[in-house]
Amino acid sequence: MKTRHMILLGWILFTLSATGYIIASVGDFWAMFGSICFLVACLVFLAAYFKEGAD
Repeated sequence: MKTRHMILLGWILFTLSATGYIIASVGDFWAMFGSICFLVACLVFLAAYFKEGAD
């Protein structure tokens, strides 16, 4: 497996994890806030990953 594929798989798993944290934190404002920030950060890194590949 290429390094680039492993990195992508890692970010996909982080994103799934963030989604699980969001579901688990329903009803707790600060946990939900942290989970959403984590998800947004994962998506930003994924966007950078795909933008880098386009160069």
